[in-house]
Amino acid sequence: MSDPHPLLDELQSLADKVVAEATAGEQVEAYVSRGGHTDVRVYDGEIEHFVSAQAEGIGIRVIRDGRTGFAYAGTLDPDAIDEVLAEARDNVAFGTVDEWAGLAEPDGVERTAQSLWDDALAEHPTDAKIAAAKELERLTTAADPRVRVDDANYADGWGEVAVATTTGIREHGRENGCYVTVSSLADDVDETQTGFGFSVARSPGGLDLARAAGDAADRATRLLGATKPRSRRLTVVLDPYVTAQFLSIVGSTLNGESVVKGRSLFRDRLGEQVAAPVIGLVDDPTDPRAYTATDVDGEGLAARRNVLIEDGELRRFVHSSYSARRAGTVSTANATRGGFAGSPGVGCLALSLRPGTRAQAELIADIDDGLLVQEVSGLHSGVNAVSGDFSTGASGMLITNREIGAPVRELTIASTLQRMLLDVVEVGGDVDWLPMRAAGVSLVISGVMMSGT
Repeated sequence: MSDPHPLLDELQSLADKVVAEATAGEQVEAYVSRGGHTDVRVYDGEIEHFVSAQAEGIGIRVIRDGRTGFAYAGTLDPDAIDEVLAEARDNVAFGTVDEWAGLAEPDGVERTAQSLWDDALAEHPTDAKIAAAKELERLTTAADPRVRVDDANYADGWGEVAVATTTGIREHGRENGCYVTVSSLADDVDETQTGFGFSVARSPGGLDLARAAGDAADRATRLLGATKPRSRRLTVVLDPYVTAQFLSIVGSTLNGESVVKGRSLFRDRLGEQVAAPVIGLVDDPTDPRAYTATDVDGEGLAARRNVLIEDGELRRFVHSSYSARRAGTVSTANATRGGFAGSPGVGCLALSLRPGTRAQAELIADIDDGLLVQEVSGLHSGVNAVSGDFSTGASGMLITNREIGAPVRELTIASTLQRMLLDVVEVGGDVDWLPMRAAGVSLVISGVMMSGT
């Protein structure tokens, strides 16, 4: 959230008013938000799907004697807000006693100044958004005669939030962003392969349609003629998009809530070497290049850069105020919130690896026998966050004698999260900011089992 605005004063006043109604012995939190999004999907030059929606509402938590009551409403009508507060108080009686229940408290960390709102996006006309999706489709089909488009998409979102608590938190701000994605198909005789491309920006002027189209065409066409490879152990290079998915799995194991519940393979391993020395993993929502950048977390604490793994050593788990109390530590300002209709959770906000210096082509030029993993399937279901067992379907390109070789598909790569982190050889310098909570970068991992024929 960022940039003061008169309308935010209105939201903050509503939150302040609710907190002022607190009675002796109770903690009260008011989370007020309004926001909207636009989604455009184009097929064959025509609009296939269009949604432009807005929503506003308030969520209120009341905590008394270790019991928590929560209620919300999708309106900011004053009478409705009074009813939500009354309902939250009523719901306290149905809550179970939790010794760690409580609201976040100010911790003295100042907000990092960021520019997370762009007026150019806020004022961008609808017909220009539709035109962007159509142009993305045109550029993709023009890239190669074998390529057609399954769908081309433009999407944007904006949000304004104010939060106030009886513990002294009072924050408000706003943010917006946009991205385009395209799904491609490449045909050759009786074979069809798929690909994708995307671009993320804070404003429409920052979107790179040509790159998104080129990536989608290239990813699909280079898989034409793919066969099932021979099973063996080799070095893999994860494409930046695949690395981002992999990082999201790793991030879930560093979640403080999972740790205190005994659901993380890294529980009790703080201070230990859990990855190769080249690995530096940070969660940094104060980096404005991240699509999920923010200056406060879901409880109103100032967002901050948290180093999770440094030179391969596990340094920190991410915590909300609740998981921190359970773990006997302090919040890392990693409370997550889907909106006014839910209570805070905990999770990584904007993960990224400390980048290296070399491009993907340079990394490949050092590998005699390897695999460039372009796409994975069933990744989340193929990972056990407690044991670390890792197995996922994949497709990509063999690396033969330090060059990109034949395309392969219908294969499985398997290892454990622990082994993969320790076997990282190099991190690329090709950081890719994605419309998700993790940035991508090429990642070289040795000794991974590829199962094919």
